[in-house]
Amino acid sequence: MIVVDRNYDGGLGLAQPANDSQKLSHAEAMRLLASVDYGRVVFTLKAMPAIRPVNHLVDEGRIIIRTRVTTAISAVVKYAGSGVVVAYEADDFDSQSQTGWSVVATGWAHRIDDPGQVSRYERLLHPWVNHADTALAIEPDMVAGFRIIASKRWTHRQ
Repeated sequence: MIVVDRNYDGGLGLAQPANDSQKLSHAEAMRLLASVDYGRVVFTLKAMPAIRPVNHLVDEGRIIIRTRVTTAISAVVKYAGSGVVVAYEADDFDSQSQTGWSVVATGWAHRIDDPGQVSRYERLLHPWVNHADTALAIEPDMVAGFRIIASKRWTHRQ
């Protein structure tokens, strides 16, 4: 069971946001997460943090990824049985304008076994590398994000 701390910011340092940033609402963070195709899943592997880049989609509030049954994240989820706590992070930054956003979602990951759902995600989500044979869902319990807005000093330089 995850204890939900409404002040938890996913490690983003939002307790005192920087002058040129703003905290995102849960709805805006999930909308932005759904607007990009890739991110990073963070999980524990042999008692150490592991991070893997994956592509994803957001469906009915869940983050869906497809992978191979032989990958580390699949093995961790499989051996956990009822699910495992993971973090998922995605972002989008523009170095020219120095603007962007970052979102971290933390929750339970589990394997999707329903044949109808698996078939649907096979049609909707195509991994970039290798052939995927497993669909995983992350049910986010905590979602935190921030947006970096153009600073006044940046806009005056243009």
